[in-house]
Amino acid sequence: MASSLSQTIFFSILLLLSLHQAYAKKTHLHFYFHETILGPNATVMTVVRAPNSTSDALAFGAIAVVDDILREGEDENSTLIGRCQGLVAEVGLDGSRETLQNFVFTDGKYNGSTLAVHGKHVSATKMETLIIGGTGLFRMTKGYTIGIPLLITDSKVIYEFDVYVWHMEMKDD
Repeated sequence: MASSLSQTIFFSILLLLSLHQAYAKKTHLHFYFHETILGPNATVMTVVRAPNSTSDALAFGAIAVVDDILREGEDENSTLIGRCQGLVAEVGLDGSRETLQNFVFTDGKYNGSTLAVHGKHVSATKMETLIIGGTGLFRMTKGYTIGIPLLITDSKVIYEFDVYVWHMEMKDD
């Protein structure tokens, strides 16, 4: 009897997941991530310095906060569409970082919506992260991001992002 109940619950969950997949809307977003590393308008700041580091640069054990800019284009004067806000921790001796960030959209159709992004990243390489949730028009979401580095200097970083989101597009109640 307990086995039959377990099977019923299991198949109910599978059915709900398949219905979500069948009715989920796929959205592809394309934008550019702009990070300023140095100067009075820096968008990244180390808040916990690595114990064995003599600089504020990210090194194994360091944690930083970011409030980076999301734009329609690669040019720094292109339309601002949102912010990338969150935490970055240097977690690997190989220079890999753990990221936990929110893409906060402030313009266009998705204004007021967010995507929660989590993943591992090695600096100056192609980055693929998970979308683990969202708000606004991105409630009940899942997906992934792919970021390609376009510019990496001592003072600036630009990544081109393609974001693939499966979500139940909802209106505010």
